Amino acid sequence: MKILLTGASGYIGKRLLVILLEQGHEVICVMRDKARFSLEDYQDKKVSVAEADLLDAATLKDLPTDFDVAYYLVHSMSGSNFSENEKKSAHNFVEFLNNTQAKQLVYLGGIVNEEKLSQHLLSRKAVEEILVKGKVPVTALRAGIIVGSGSASFEIIRDLVEKLPVMVAPKWLNTKCQPIAIRNVVQFLCGVAGREDTYAQNFDIYGPDTLTYRQMLLQFAEVRQLKRRIFTVPVMTPRLSSYWLYFVTSTSYPLAKNLVESMKVDVVGRPNDLAQRLGIALIPYKEAIRIAFDKIEQNMVLSSWNDSAFTDQFSQHLSHYIKVPEYGVFKDKQSQKTKDPDKALDRIFSIGGRSGWYYANWLWEFRGFLDKLFGGVGLRRGRKNAREVAPGEALDFWRVIHSSRKEKRLLLYAEMKVPGEAWLEFKIGDDNCVKQTATFRPLGLWGRLYWYSMLPFHYFIFKGMLNKIANDA
Repeated sequence: MKILLTGASGYIGKRLLVILLEQGHEVICVMRDKARFSLEDYQDKKVSVAEADLLDAATLKDLPTDFDVAYYLVHSMSGSNFSENEKKSAHNFVEFLNNTQAKQLVYLGGIVNEEKLSQHLLSRKAVEEILVKGKVPVTALRAGIIVGSGSASFEIIRDLVEKLPVMVAPKWLNTKCQPIAIRNVVQFLCGVAGREDTYAQNFDIYGPDTLTYRQMLLQFAEVRQLKRRIFTVPVMTPRLSSYWLYFVTSTSYPLAKNLVESMKVDVVGRPNDLAQRLGIALIPYKEAIRIAFDKIEQNMVLSSWNDSAFTDQFSQHLSHYIKVPEYGVFKDKQSQKTKDPDKALDRIFSIGGRSGWYYANWLWEFRGFLDKLFGGVGLRRGRKNAREVAPGEALDFWRVIHSSRKEKRLLLYAEMKVPGEAWLEFKIGDDNCVKQTATFRPLGLWGRLYWYSMLPFHYFIFKGMLNKIANDA
């Protein structure tokens, strides 16, 4: 079949794409920024890329119309008006889809069986209601907590369990849900494609376990062979709960706020036989955790929620930031010869995450803590893969703009809270000289004061980091 895949650069979309291509389908990937997708990763596969912004109806006019099935995987929980943006995107997509040859639209939403829903789940429900009004029959799959390496839920649970031996948590930890493994989610998404017996229907998809969030945390700890104690208190407000999640985990505050609201609602699916009809063996929660850590340990995490969770600091396409400005900026340029350029390159492409920043890591961590205090992303996002990074991926409080081992160049753009814009570039020349350049474009007087106040730290931090890259390789 010929398939149109929206959200192809997102957490679910990246994983679904691989399976669809393995099954021999032809896939058109729709994304806002083509620079975030490399066709080199899919050689000999029937895949193409089309650039469009679902919030801008005019950009949809040039998309192909001769496909059989469309997937709608566009989702956001960031920003104060995310709900209105989701509705607008859905309206625009329906108008586009009505004039295509599509026979089916597959939508992944959330389980919405309670009378009182969070803003996040209400938005998911509203999007589905808009999509079903179109001419193309919709197969709506409604999932709860998705468990898999790189998923927001998995990473938040991981942060809580691995960092806190004792947790004082709000009463919503007793809320029930039915977590589902990411592998099962992808199987459901693939399985319903082209099946007429699923047209114009919705199905709750869920794993075999019904658990409270408290049980999920304790079972996660059991799998990781950690002893943890949890005390629930009735006095923690949603705002305090949101701040608690924000400071302890790698999540952003807007996402933490929406997650807390959703966690106050039971997310238990309605029984159905879809798994049996599609021949899907549902994976228990503990097994889903073990599978996730197998992927992490083998550096085989295919996608991460952080990679699609852009901040306000990063509002344009990658191409907008790839040319580092030369005028009206401050620069810290340093260079050093290396005896082993290959190992130096490995260290460049392994920087951040668990590898750290090679010098004065405690200062980098303190800077990340300050960033969290001011509402930034902090340093806890880490990186998806310990050895490789691709354009568009998150790397601690940076975003990868350009990554090429062939060019021996890595370019990062700051998503931390700063009064201006910042780039950090590493490059190895033909003379085996490692060049490291920090560029800062200040915003007004505060930006200039910020740069000058950081100069003493920049001098020995950047110098020490470069020395470790070039000489400790």
